[in-house]
Amino acid sequence: MMLWRVLVLAVSTLSLVPVTGCGATPAAPSGTLRITAAIYPFQFIAERVGGSLVSVTDLTPPGAEPHDLELSPKQVAGLGEADLVIYQSGFQPAVDAGIQTVPPKRSVDTASFLTLRPAAEQDAHERSAEGALDPHTWLAPTNMVTIAEHVRDALAAADPSAASTFQANATSLISDLKALDADYREGLKGCQRQVFITSHEAFGYLAERYGLQQVGIRGVEPDTEPSAARIAEVQQIAREHGVTTIFFETLVSPAVAQSVAGDLGLVTDVLDPLEGLTAQSRGGNYLEVMRSNLTALRKANGCS
Repeated sequence: MMLWRVLVLAVSTLSLVPVTGCGATPAAPSGTLRITAAIYPFQFIAERVGGSLVSVTDLTPPGAEPHDLELSPKQVAGLGEADLVIYQSGFQPAVDAGIQTVPPKRSVDTASFLTLRPAAEQDAHERSAEGALDPHTWLAPTNMVTIAEHVRDALAAADPSAASTFQANATSLISDLKALDADYREGLKGCQRQVFITSHEAFGYLAERYGLQQVGIRGVEPDTEPSAARIAEVQQIAREHGVTTIFFETLVSPAVAQSVAGDLGLVTDVLDPLEGLTAQSRGGNYLEVMRSNLTALRKANGCS
């Protein structure tokens, strides 16, 4: 009874707002581990590594913007019931607060072992309120390999009797991710241009890995409105570098990207930051959407 009172008091202090979508960690079938993932790419890894031995819940509902995620008290309580929580501290404040309130049995915090890159600065009105670091680590397949290794080890610690299964599943996933990385390295060779323009700066890790230059109309926060000066700057960059395409994404209104493209007589296309899957996603999982992104980049940048 005392523990319950402490939990209720802590959750009330957070003043977290309920949202429609995923609830608390559901009851898992007997013998399976319950995993809570903060965002879709981590769900993908958990499902591939855990296979039939895990039940995975994504805290970010399909179609929701993960930067603005809020959790219900039931979801916060569910963090303590999960056998493993996979998240990235500093990205979703509600998840960080929930974990502080109700610590999970085990967690994989990707920010604790990945090197987060500085977010590119826009003008003074558009510097990210998230701070100086870019959270979109999962858009480099090599980072996903590292995350998969940590999830494998965490699951093996949670259920040592299934360690060999988790190892085999992780090996298969890592092979797929390395093949994706090789496809990107080969596919983005010999491009006519290295600059690509996106609606928000989610692709810094991808650009850094494959020798491209990302230019964002917005900063790392997708819902920040760009200033007129920033739009003019982006249009000038597009002219100077012979850009053919302005990229937008499925979870954010394409209006600004379409306006910039229309003013310059350019086309628009989707470049998906994989913050969540929807019916409009160009693929049914992380690997498929990333390959769709590769196809879009190759077309836009004139890659042979």
